[in-house]
Amino acid sequence: MPFPNFGDDKSVVARLLSTLPQTGRVEWIGVRPRRREPLLALPAVEVLTDAHLAGDHARIKPGGKRQVTLIQHEHLAAVAGFLGLTEPLEPGRLRRNLVVGGLNLLALKNRRIRIGDEVLLDITGECHPCSRMEEELGPGGYNAMRGHGGLTARIVQGGRIRLGDAVRVEPDAPAPS
Repeated sequence: MPFPNFGDDKSVVARLLSTLPQTGRVEWIGVRPRRREPLLALPAVEVLTDAHLAGDHARIKPGGKRQVTLIQHEHLAAVAGFLGLTEPLEPGRLRRNLVVGGLNLLALKNRRIRIGDEVLLDITGECHPCSRMEEELGPGGYNAMRGHGGLTARIVQGGRIRLGDAVRVEPDAPAPS
């Protein structure tokens, strides 16, 4: 059976990229109280508009593209597997603020998302691993994280994020600049 013609390739890809009906869920929340200290796991966090998560040491300039970091829950096991471990990694070791499950985070790149009822984030790019992954995970930690480092985001609208909050794409939202 021939493949149906949906129009030109660009419009098909654009349509496919805009179709993301799945809803994710916040699985873990963490902040860094001080530089180079372990992340502190929290059941909820206050998100400050165009700034950072309350309690996080990072003081981001307004308009910054890395105000929040997110990683995919399903990647915790993948990174552990690349390191030869049998159990998924504890989320705080990967130094990201939010762990989201049930949704392909890379599909959110250059999109606006809502977390819970209040918080809006513009996904601004990929969160590539740094040399700290070698310190934290041991030899090969950096390469185990490549392609699995998650995303960065700018806080458009603050509020409160709680464990279990829904994560969904905002329909017809402007692409982040």
